[in-house]
Amino acid sequence: MYSVFEQLLQKNGVSAYKVSKDTGISQVTLSNWKNGISTPKQDKLKIIADYFKVSLNYLMGLEDKDVYENELEAKNATEKEVLLLCRKVNDAPDEVREQIVEQFKSTIDIYLKAKGLK
Repeated sequence: MYSVFEQLLQKNGVSAYKVSKDTGISQVTLSNWKNGISTPKQDKLKIIADYFKVSLNYLMGLEDKDVYENELEAKNATEKEVLLLCRKVNDAPDEVREQIVEQFKSTIDIYLKAKGLK
């Protein structure tokens, strides 16, 4: 996992110190991961994955490519952000994922109707 973390640091031009400050995960914890003293718990992995906008599987080295960033054919930055949010849903359990999708549809419909766009 830590090698993927280091790649993400380099790719995003950030330091482990900045990630620590931004996420609240201590530098000692990150150092312990790097040195194999401890392994990351699920909640910390999720925080790191969300920080870098990658899947948990990618962060854990279970996917060869970052499905959140690669293969995004968005027309603009807004569309790319919406696609990234949608792809994050894949980390949720099936029943939760279905609820998220239904809530998203409902929210979009309500918003568009309120703005007179639908």
